[in-house]
Amino acid sequence: MPSYDEIRRTPLKKGAVAFWHAVFQSFSFVAPAGDVAILLLGTAQFALGATPLAVLLAWIIYGLWIIIPYEFSKYIVNAGSYYAYSARAHGALGVMALWYWILENLTGPAFGILGLAGFLYLIGPMFSKIPYLWIAFAVIIWAFGFTLSYLGIRPSLEYVMYTGFAEAMFLFISAVIIIAMLGPRNTLIVWTPAPVKWAWAPVFFGAIFSILDFTGLGTATTVSEEVKDPRRIIRWALVTAWILSGLALIIPSYALTVGWGVSQMSTYATSPDPGLTVYYKYLGLAGWALLVAFTINSYFSYMTAKYNAVGRIWFSSARDGLWFKKLSMDQVHPKHKTPYKSLLWFATIILIINIITGLIMGPTNAGVWLLTFAGLGIIAVHIVANSALTIYSYKQRILGREWLKHGLVPTVASILGAIVFFYSVYPLPSYPYNVAVLFSFAWLIIGVILAIYYWKKHPEILANAGLSYE
Repeated sequence: MPSYDEIRRTPLKKGAVAFWHAVFQSFSFVAPAGDVAILLLGTAQFALGATPLAVLLAWIIYGLWIIIPYEFSKYIVNAGSYYAYSARAHGALGVMALWYWILENLTGPAFGILGLAGFLYLIGPMFSKIPYLWIAFAVIIWAFGFTLSYLGIRPSLEYVMYTGFAEAMFLFISAVIIIAMLGPRNTLIVWTPAPVKWAWAPVFFGAIFSILDFTGLGTATTVSEEVKDPRRIIRWALVTAWILSGLALIIPSYALTVGWGVSQMSTYATSPDPGLTVYYKYLGLAGWALLVAFTINSYFSYMTAKYNAVGRIWFSSARDGLWFKKLSMDQVHPKHKTPYKSLLWFATIILIINIITGLIMGPTNAGVWLLTFAGLGIIAVHIVANSALTIYSYKQRILGREWLKHGLVPTVASILGAIVFFYSVYPLPSYPYNVAVLFSFAWLIIGVILAIYYWKKHPEILANAGLSYE
């Protein structure tokens, strides 16, 4: 389908990667092995024995959110992704999406940089007795992701593609083996609210936590300028990554729930490493060790994909003339064809943020605190982008025939996003997480002010923001 906007030539390496590279750029953000090992705790705390149902609902809801980049990618090819899409709908929306995404960009990397140390401390408590050892772990994963992303889009995505495929296959196959070993204990009750006395509220609360596990599935769009045949490949890469993430999380969530004991899931939520415990119980030391290995790798894959995505988002906005341009982030490496200036700035800033917060709060608590910002920021980005699709479709006079995908679905997706946002902040959490929530609210308000400023004072910048580059 042709674009309705002007097309410009991309300075990035056009055609450098293909379909499966784009799939695993998205899939790596989910880091499913980490979810299976330790990160389904929030879901299990509320949904208990209905945890698989909650994960399934979260996956379906996120599927609605994926429709937005799926549709936009038919019309716009731009590394700026949701920022660029929103900007083509209305310049002010582009500024808002970018500003909200920056909040997630700066705090989300804590999942990899500090999360790795937290996980290693969990499986090897002796590590925590060595002062500041976590800084070494943080620097290793920080440098690894930066180096791969800096050296080129193909080597970075080759790594996440091969390891991501192995991770997905391991999680699916191991879950099937556990399910087979359960025999007559297998049950359909976990796909209903029966384990929580047929109350839907705990299931939906659990789903809210799992929705955040799927964030990042839309980031295949950030490599669209470097993918062969992007208008066709990107949308199907998004769908494929969504399906793979479902296989890698929904089936294992069932195996973990039934394997732990449907009626015992309240103790699952209080265990520090329930996923590892279940794998050791049914698959022995080999299964436990493989889950540990893939979990560690998922942190490295996440960081690599994170650099790829953020470097290109910041590069795209700098190319359009927004504030990142003042720091020369619109420059591309002459040899590697990567947005190296934006990568350098991003790497420097996140290292400072993570080390300082880690020193003050400890790596595990700092990671959770920073991810509070990230979760709120990315939900806000989705809400803006959902609205942008409807506005873009109306401006291009295609809303009449695309009212379902461009009108109704984005509206429902935004309502669901607002619900997730509300229950993520209400009731206001205790200190220091209340600080993160209040700061995030202030950040969102500043985003509105910035959007109005650029709309009124710099319409010439916003006029061409988010154009297609192929």
